[in-house]
Amino acid sequence: MGNGTALAIPLKRSKTILRPDPSRVLLRQFDPGDAQRMSGIIKRIMAVPEAQVGALLEQVSADFPQRHLNLSQRFLDRFEDLEELLPDDAAITQQRRLLIGSYFLSEYSLESAALFSPSMVPHPDQTNLPPGAVRFILSLRATGEGHISSITFRSGIVHSDLRIEVDPPGSLLTEPRQIANTVYEGPLFQRKLWELGLESDFTRRVLQRLGRSFGLTTLRDALAAELQSSDHAHGEVGEDQLRAQSIWMLARSNYEVQFDPEQDLSERIIFPSTPSQRNGIEDARFVRFRKDDGEFVYFATFTAYDGRVIMPELLETSDFLRFRFISLNGPEAENKGMALFPRKVNGSYAMISRQDNENIFLMRSDNVHFWNERQLLLKPTFPWELVQIGNCGSPIETDAGWLVLSHGVGPMRQYCIGAFLLDLKHPSRVIGRLREPMMTPEPSEREGYVPNVVYSCGALLHQGELIIPYGLADHATGFATIALDDVLAAMS
Repeated sequence: MGNGTALAIPLKRSKTILRPDPSRVLLRQFDPGDAQRMSGIIKRIMAVPEAQVGALLEQVSADFPQRHLNLSQRFLDRFEDLEELLPDDAAITQQRRLLIGSYFLSEYSLESAALFSPSMVPHPDQTNLPPGAVRFILSLRATGEGHISSITFRSGIVHSDLRIEVDPPGSLLTEPRQIANTVYEGPLFQRKLWELGLESDFTRRVLQRLGRSFGLTTLRDALAAELQSSDHAHGEVGEDQLRAQSIWMLARSNYEVQFDPEQDLSERIIFPSTPSQRNGIEDARFVRFRKDDGEFVYFATFTAYDGRVIMPELLETSDFLRFRFISLNGPEAENKGMALFPRKVNGSYAMISRQDNENIFLMRSDNVHFWNERQLLLKPTFPWELVQIGNCGSPIETDAGWLVLSHGVGPMRQYCIGAFLLDLKHPSRVIGRLREPMMTPEPSEREGYVPNVVYSCGALLHQGELIIPYGLADHATGFATIALDDVLAAMS
């Protein structure tokens, strides 16, 4: 470590900047009102003379074919969603079916407001690269109309001379399909229910119907059967219905999705799909995690926002094609900014967190799903971070210790990026810390969705250099590089 004197760290900014592109649109379900209004719209479409239906459909199809995959099939799929709203015994031609479906879809511009909160990890495929290069995956927070955030991806290469090359993104964006046969582990599911305070005779009877593993259909049938059962007192029916709703919501928050392997990484969009995510999936912090057997899996902690409450949740994937959504449980699984260590430490999972909006904590657990305890690591100390501090992604393992990039909020709500170092064997020990930030907003970076902010959700260490993707004013994304040795030398 340094001698305690603040050193100027030679950080280099890349010329590569990713800006939000409003032309990247996702085809999504459009519900213009309640069932009564939607039925009225369908009646008006049904009243269109058959001779005009073909021409209308042809016009719609001509306007959008280069923007979406399998457009006709999407029209038909949407029509099938609406069949219960159709007039009884209506004879509907194939063309009219397609036309009806088109009226209940709309485009959503994912990045119309911002593209920021980047997180960088090594790509699972490191073949066919130039010498000294590494291929990466970059996750980004895309924010569009209504301030709804989703996760989008880019791929690219960091070359041996630290030149950053980002692959051109595709334009045919799609969401994954939800896997219908998601399997739940009975003991784990029970532990989650108990953590949520749902321990009751009703819950136990439901679990007895499920066995050690089960799917959504089995759970739905078990809940329905138990609610219809006369074994419990009539006075508890209302409470049992509330418990059943909570059990079902927990299951729906733990699910799996699958993308088409033929689809480019940049066209895979993870859009909010559960009640807890209704208003956004924010600030995903990806990490390549080494399991006990030496194999790697990717985890991402993120913030789910329903418009009122924020909840930390977890993503898991091995290939960025199939993703598993996992709820985080326990009294310390709260607030924003949780970041998982890239391996177990002393046999336990470990996480950096900030439950109180101000300080940085260390958490440990024997199960990645449950977090019950925390230990204070750092408090705001220096002038540039006196409002609050937090992490800028998962800890990075180095010979010197666990390097954690941090952010601090100072005067005029300016966000800067700093760093601190934890002992490798005992990460509760802080063994180094930057007194001054290594990155502050430059004049050209100050204007955007949220002024005066530089912020990252995860950097990459490659050949002794830190590659830091960072958000500029919560609007666009840039890259910076800095030698690890320079960071460590500036610490006290």
